[in-house]
Amino acid sequence: MRARIAQQPLFLLMMGISGLAMYVPSLHALALDTEDEARAFFYSGTLLLILTVLIAVARGSRSHRRDEMMNLLALLSGFIVLPAMLAVPFHEALRTTSFLNAYVEMVSSLTTTGASLFSPERLSPSLHLWRALVGWMGGLLMWVAAAAILAPLSLGGFEVTASGEPGQAEAGGPMGQADPQRRILRVAWHLTPIYAGLTLALWIMLLVGGDRPLVAISHAMSVMATSGISPVGGIEGSSSGLGGEIVMALFMLFALSRVTFSGDTLVGAKVSVLRDSEFRLGLVLVAVLPLVLFLRHWSGAYEFDEVQDFAQALRALWGGVFTILSVLTTTGFESADWAAAQDWSGLQTPGLIFLGIAMIGGGVATTAGGVKLLRVWALYLQGLREMERLVHPSSVGRAGAGSRRLRRQGAYIAWIFFMLFAISVTVFTLVLAWIVGDLEQALVLTIAALSTTGPLVTLAADTPIALADMAISAKLVFCAGMVLGRLETLAIIALVTSDLLRR
Repeated sequence: MRARIAQQPLFLLMMGISGLAMYVPSLHALALDTEDEARAFFYSGTLLLILTVLIAVARGSRSHRRDEMMNLLALLSGFIVLPAMLAVPFHEALRTTSFLNAYVEMVSSLTTTGASLFSPERLSPSLHLWRALVGWMGGLLMWVAAAAILAPLSLGGFEVTASGEPGQAEAGGPMGQADPQRRILRVAWHLTPIYAGLTLALWIMLLVGGDRPLVAISHAMSVMATSGISPVGGIEGSSSGLGGEIVMALFMLFALSRVTFSGDTLVGAKVSVLRDSEFRLGLVLVAVLPLVLFLRHWSGAYEFDEVQDFAQALRALWGGVFTILSVLTTTGFESADWAAAQDWSGLQTPGLIFLGIAMIGGGVATTAGGVKLLRVWALYLQGLREMERLVHPSSVGRAGAGSRRLRRQGAYIAWIFFMLFAISVTVFTLVLAWIVGDLEQALVLTIAALSTTGPLVTLAADTPIALADMAISAKLVFCAGMVLGRLETLAIIALVTSDLLRR
């Protein structure tokens, strides 16, 4: 099985790209005259490229099977094995941590979770760049995999609208007839320039806003990948201010809908983003929740000595909007005005709100994690229909074929996924509570991992959780949760129950 994984074109492609990417922090470290770090990344990248070429040459004469599940297995192995390769230069350059800590850091980055074991001042600029770059590559990998691997198998949220069964290609569909390897290359060729172009545009805007180049490129890559990785500990440490937050919020909107760059599998054609149910639901959550927190200022008896200031009120409202949007897209950046929003609302324990929003997550076929807005929308439509039938038992639904599909098969599959997600949360929480000894910390760690929202370990907990101080077993369980949250439970079940592992 290991040999078959290593010989998969997708896995080899990931290895080759990772090897080439190591030259970026190597050149950056060389420019900063940190030769030890430059050598660590250069040697690691060169060795990884040589290994990739040797494996490719060894399997060059073999014909590969057109098996969708092999690509899914390669994707899973990539999130498990590839971080070990990515951790080698990180460990060699840092030299003051264990390889396990470096591995956990790379799993967190590649799965776009963004939970860090190290304080920002402990890492050099080149290591910060490497973390952000790995997270950016992980976001691109999932963006490509969603369209080229998960969509043909009716997984990753596509099962809600697709006609095929989860884990099986649609019968007679064009996706099911195409060569899986060529489809991956075609999708990557189409999406990579868009992904890179948006990142470049955001980087330039943040530079104009006043951020330093490293901070600007790290935040730009983190927003596009929804990883929440920052070399300065978050937005509050940047120099772009309110303008930078507004620009980043605009780019976060891409993580709310599957139709921003992908086709809608329900109607088979491109639809307007403004008419998409996912996007509308996301905007409603982003608008309503901060507004409720804002209006809570007048709902109770709070003591304020200073005169109410209109500008302060607007900044408090913006702090809530940006932070809720960031958590909903599983980016996890906290607005510099969030403290003002929290003081304005009088809410001292916002952790439960963050945990719930992160579990909802962003859109299907985006870099965001969580349950996904489309599944929540399908359950909402089914709930409305059931309440209508309670009042009028003989009524007939007036919606079109698309909405009927969402209410029936889509809602059924969405409910199954929600139950699987709830079971996963329960199991991981109990295991981590047994290891860590704190139920609250275990719950925060579990949701942060399964929703790929790493900054929750500082946002949602009463006291920030020190990941580096956890036991080895807790770190490994946390890694398993991040991988499971990135690929989703249905994909793992489809892979385990297939006949691929029995060959």
